[in-house]
Amino acid sequence: MKNKQATIKDIAKEIGVSPSTVSRALNDHPAISAATKVRIKAKAKELKYEPNIVALSLKNKTTKTIGVVIPELIHFFFSSVISGIEEVAYNNGYTVMVCQSKESHDKEVKDVMALLSHRVDGLLISQAKEIQNNDHYDEIQGRGVPLVFFDRMPSGVKAPSIIIDDASAAQEATQHLIERGCKSIMHLGSNLDMPISKARANGYRRALVESGMVVDENMILDCPSSVQNDSYSQILALLESGAKFDGLFASNDLLAIGAIKALKQFGLSIPQDVAVVGFSNWNFCDMVDPPLSSVNQSGTAMGRRAMERLLRMIVEDEENTNDVIILDTALIVRKSSK
Repeated sequence: MKNKQATIKDIAKEIGVSPSTVSRALNDHPAISAATKVRIKAKAKELKYEPNIVALSLKNKTTKTIGVVIPELIHFFFSSVISGIEEVAYNNGYTVMVCQSKESHDKEVKDVMALLSHRVDGLLISQAKEIQNNDHYDEIQGRGVPLVFFDRMPSGVKAPSIIIDDASAAQEATQHLIERGCKSIMHLGSNLDMPISKARANGYRRALVESGMVVDENMILDCPSSVQNDSYSQILALLESGAKFDGLFASNDLLAIGAIKALKQFGLSIPQDVAVVGFSNWNFCDMVDPPLSSVNQSGTAMGRRAMERLLRMIVEDEENTNDVIILDTALIVRKSSK
């Protein structure tokens, strides 16, 4: 018994009843007396019996499991999304399986197929940067598995999405720099081929145009890796070439941190010489010097809403829709741009 999981037959043998009696007792069948139920449940606890989830899923046609695919768990935003998803899932009797695509198309496809093989009841996905086609999304929907996207939504897929208005949030951040008196504002994009990054870059442009400023495309730098080393090297090279600017809006907080490092190394003060604003309001924004202004997009709230939307599809057996839920953002102003 030490080397294998206890079964219904083991409990039946110990108690001296049939396996069917054990099964009905564990499921609180009214035909089984209260005394027998107590004896059987006590023995099940003693033997550390656990129901066979695979067998139950085949019987009930549900695993009470949700599959989630995110780009990278190390990102504070996505880890907070998972927190919101799990909160709603567990409160409704579901468990969560999480996979990381590492921004790879092939990895995302493999993750999706693995989750489908585990018979998940629904899927929540934030699309990888390197996605090449929608074939695996078609596979999900072809199998009748509910699908909801969050943060990053693909084009051409009929499925609900939970997002923010990236363009408006970026416009607000850039407008803040303009109102502070910045006359020459740099934008650091995070892989500008991605729709989400394009939207943020467009928000930056819109703020400049509506304030009567000229949009210089040379002031928009693409940082495909989305990490601080990329922005650090690009900003340092730009400064060494003689470029001058007094404001910087980064598409994520890591890029803002890299830029701050380069500005400091070049002998510039923040915000006196260059005011800096990031995006996502990661948990380290209060810890950097100076504390980083950033657009707050609540990952926890996004996770909750995405899971609630998926539950509606599962419970009510809804057809696929392309409704989009847009969540509010807020600019958190700290010393980097005051």
